[in-house]
Amino acid sequence: MTHAIEIAGLRKTYAPQGNAPAKEALKGVDLTIPAGSIFGLLGPNGAGKSTMINILAGLVNKTAGKVVIWGFDQDVNPRQSRAAIGVMPQELNVDPFFTPRASLEVQAGLYGVPKEERWTDELLELVGLTDQANAYARTLSGGMRRRLLLAKALVHRPQILVLDEPTAGVDITLREMLWNNVRKLNEAGMTIILTTHYLEEAEEMCDEIAIINHGQLVVRQDTRSLLAGSDAKTLVLDTDGAARIPPLPEGARAEIRPDGRMAITYPPSRLRADRIIDALREAGLPIVDVATEQPDLEQVFVQMTRD
Repeated sequence: MTHAIEIAGLRKTYAPQGNAPAKEALKGVDLTIPAGSIFGLLGPNGAGKSTMINILAGLVNKTAGKVVIWGFDQDVNPRQSRAAIGVMPQELNVDPFFTPRASLEVQAGLYGVPKEERWTDELLELVGLTDQANAYARTLSGGMRRRLLLAKALVHRPQILVLDEPTAGVDITLREMLWNNVRKLNEAGMTIILTTHYLEEAEEMCDEIAIINHGQLVVRQDTRSLLAGSDAKTLVLDTDGAARIPPLPEGARAEIRPDGRMAITYPPSRLRADRIIDALREAGLPIVDVATEQPDLEQVFVQMTRD
């Protein structure tokens, strides 16, 4: 399997409600996700990420386009395509009167997994809920409920796992446990699709990244190339406590950081660093030390999604 997911011309328009006009959430998205990868699906709030995930999961009907999941066309083989994907939702939607063990057994039954093929105990151990296996879900902490959501997404052994904001509001320990499990699942061959607003996580975890904005695909590239191709660089200067920002060449933006250093971001394709240094010298600003910083994913994201 070369591609875990193939999307072509995907559109979704929500019907008007009350005085609100019709909303086009997805505007002809074309996207392929390689099998066996950890793929980041990023975008601002309202960009269309959740709509796309819900279409993949079979929870929302698309308006137009084609979706193929693990080789199964969603329109031709809907059951097989849904069976190939597991989704860990952002919302903590667990039944408060079920125990984790019962929740996993029910979920497996809904997917038609025979009892002899279920791996409930292994899943509970995988997500660290063995000791809470028989406790009511309403007694679990928020972090434990999020672990249970991960286990529920895995009951039918899907080839593709979608993590929708998996670390929102969780502590460092749970975040580390989650990423360790994700790496193990990926090493075993599972394709991981990650949406997150913690961009440092996406930068560290993802092999490739797609950014969606206003229902359209802005960029899709492997993470290293995306970062390397950004036309932004930062000079960090120790100005011996000088807090004023002098006039700079067009295209350069400066800020004073909390540690007192001045950070100047500029596009290296259009502006050379020596012009910035010359401008600082002409303004009589002392320069004690200079360092450079390469752009991180947050800077690239802001650049790509700026209106």
